[in-house]
Amino acid sequence: MGGVGKTTLARMLYNNNKVKGHFTLQAWACVSEDYSAVRITKTILESVNTKPCNTTDLNLLQVELREQLRGKKFLFVLDDLWNENYGDWECLQTPFTSGARGSKVIVTTRNKNVASLMKNVPIQFLEPLSPQDCWLLLAKHAFGNENYSANSNLVDIGKQIALKCKGLPLAAQTLGGLLRCNIDSEEWNRILNSNIWYLSYGTTDILPALWLSYHYLPAQLKQCFVYCSIFPKDYEFEKEDVVQLWMAEGLVTQADNGKIMESVARKYFDELLSRSLFQKSREFGFTMHDLIHDLAMFISRGFSLRLEGVESHEVQRARHLSFARGEFDVAQKFEPLYGAKCLRTFLPTSLKQIEYYEEFYVSKKALQHLLPSLRCLRVLSLSRYQNVTKLPDSIGNLIHLRYLDLSHTAIERLPGVLCNLYNLQTLLLSNCSSLLELPADIRKLINLQKLMLASCSSLTKLPLGMTELINLHHLDVSGTKIEEMPVQMGRLKSLRQLTAFVVGRSVGSSIGELREFSQLQGKLAILKLQNVVDARDALQANLKDKKDLKELELAWSAEDADDSQKEKDVLDKLHPCMNIEILTIRFYGGTNFPNWLGDSSFSNLQVMHLSDCSYCWSLPPVGRLPSLKELCIERMKSVKMIGVEFYGRNGASLIQPFQSLEKLKFMEMAEWEEWVHASGGEYGQDFPRLQELILTNCPKLSRSLPCHLPCLKKLTVSGCEVLHDEGANTTTTSSLNYRSLEELEIEGGCQKGLLSLLVEIGNFVDTMLAQSPLSSTFESPELSNAVFVP
Repeated sequence: MGGVGKTTLARMLYNNNKVKGHFTLQAWACVSEDYSAVRITKTILESVNTKPCNTTDLNLLQVELREQLRGKKFLFVLDDLWNENYGDWECLQTPFTSGARGSKVIVTTRNKNVASLMKNVPIQFLEPLSPQDCWLLLAKHAFGNENYSANSNLVDIGKQIALKCKGLPLAAQTLGGLLRCNIDSEEWNRILNSNIWYLSYGTTDILPALWLSYHYLPAQLKQCFVYCSIFPKDYEFEKEDVVQLWMAEGLVTQADNGKIMESVARKYFDELLSRSLFQKSREFGFTMHDLIHDLAMFISRGFSLRLEGVESHEVQRARHLSFARGEFDVAQKFEPLYGAKCLRTFLPTSLKQIEYYEEFYVSKKALQHLLPSLRCLRVLSLSRYQNVTKLPDSIGNLIHLRYLDLSHTAIERLPGVLCNLYNLQTLLLSNCSSLLELPADIRKLINLQKLMLASCSSLTKLPLGMTELINLHHLDVSGTKIEEMPVQMGRLKSLRQLTAFVVGRSVGSSIGELREFSQLQGKLAILKLQNVVDARDALQANLKDKKDLKELELAWSAEDADDSQKEKDVLDKLHPCMNIEILTIRFYGGTNFPNWLGDSSFSNLQVMHLSDCSYCWSLPPVGRLPSLKELCIERMKSVKMIGVEFYGRNGASLIQPFQSLEKLKFMEMAEWEEWVHASGGEYGQDFPRLQELILTNCPKLSRSLPCHLPCLKKLTVSGCEVLHDEGANTTTTSSLNYRSLEELEIEGGCQKGLLSLLVEIGNFVDTMLAQSPLSSTFESPELSNAVFVP
């Protein structure tokens, strides 16, 4: 039975950390009704190899897989298996026999006959939910955290709808998402009494509940949902990628209230997610349930295709096409597309787990001959093809093109004819490390909204015409070698995301240009602050009014400071908005920090990094920051003592220092000698929530660690040779409160006094001692689980 939770349960097991710890290799293969031993074996092999495999010879694939599995314990999931042929199953599992004892294969299927092929393997039949549980699941998605018991009318109708779900979690979940958008008894009754519950859809196995969810979608959401059938089953996609594709295909309408199209598209995505038509798969990734994907495929049949196995006559009316990117994509692979005169989307895809590790190549002949015939293209991706060093001039004829992805290619220069593509909205060039320059006529791309140049490490300047791209919303130049921004960057008043601004010395590229970017959001790094001529110019950046900025980096050059007082004045005037969540300061040349750093009014600040501030002799009072969760301090070579000022106590202040801090790192503090620990007194101890403490390469630090760290789970000490030298202070084991410690890692020549104190605690479960004098001289029964690392 589809939608009962088989895949969900298998995925919970597959992603469980304890389960992962039992296996060396893991792989997940979505099988579906289109059974192919070659495809399944290839998917598994690519997962365990973390690289693509270009052969389609089953024998070669199985020989390679057998070698990869030899003597290793693995966990494989074969999801949605339909094939009832016993011989096929025996053939498929042949390489599995080389694995170590304890290896497991989980198979999910809706077919009892398939389950019977598993011989003596235990079969778990998932039963539908009880009516009550089905109602509770539906109510959870329909009402969220709101109390629904007061609305008895809706509850009565909702329970009747839940009965129609027949105990299927997927049905309850998607219908709950539908009902959530229509909290009205009349609408709920209309759904309850809909004829769709009784309609037959021929040979399809699509649940009526899914048809209902689609039926009640607004028209614009229907188009966006169906477009996602272009992705293969079980494909992991990212929100921003889908948003850009929808925009390129003209599926997103401009809002009447002045919202930019991108914001509207994100709202569409969130709506489909809330209706459970999309589901989260990772921190940033999303997928579609296979039955929901079947629905999208059924509706889009003929218009959205996968290249694999397609016939030439099928592509004639196709609008959208995707294909699995191969290690070597030869010209013959694309021959069926020469008749695709209406094709709008050309999109290669690959497994997420292999695309970051491997190189892909495409036939240059294919590009030269295929592109001129695809004159209706709106979306073109050549991403990750490492042999793409230039584009054919025929690219200039694709006048409908709105989305061009050349990221992770070896492109060196873009042809001038590219600037004739006046409809282009998205140009992705991230990780094009060979890219030397952008075309001078880029100003002609008047509709360009997104330009991604991240990690284009050979790019040293931007063309002057950039400042005429008045519709540009997103510019990413992080990781480039751009020496300064083009003159009059402030003309780009539509910019909402600017990852980096490189300050120049000339008037037109000064930091004052930032004042025009009132709508900036997300992350901003202001680099080469040594080029600020007058500290008063920094005030013109107007950071205080940029209320949507969440992450800010302020960086000078690594060279010695010319004017320490000027650098302090500059930093003082770069006071950010109180909404900031992440703050990084690098290569600051002042002797101390301005007063705003550590102001408790920064109530949203959660992460702070201070690095290479070589002239600062003291740290700011960051203990006052109420929401700070992570603090990293590194290479502050003038700091000799960290004292009470670090905690931010003012006399009889009632504020508990570091009340939210969970992770604290001190790294490469060459001159740091003493860490004064403030007394918590009647207001509680300092660091009450600290879970991880890391001390690395602090060779002169000689005093003990803080005594009271009741929540500390992980302690790493490396390169701190004199820390807690015997006789350095009088701390006793009875005063240490590290009772939550689970993991201890000591590297280098740390003193025996430190180790003996910690051993007395005897509560940690994972200990690592790097090669040092202690590894041969120190013995303790409490350290029976220690690992000595050479």
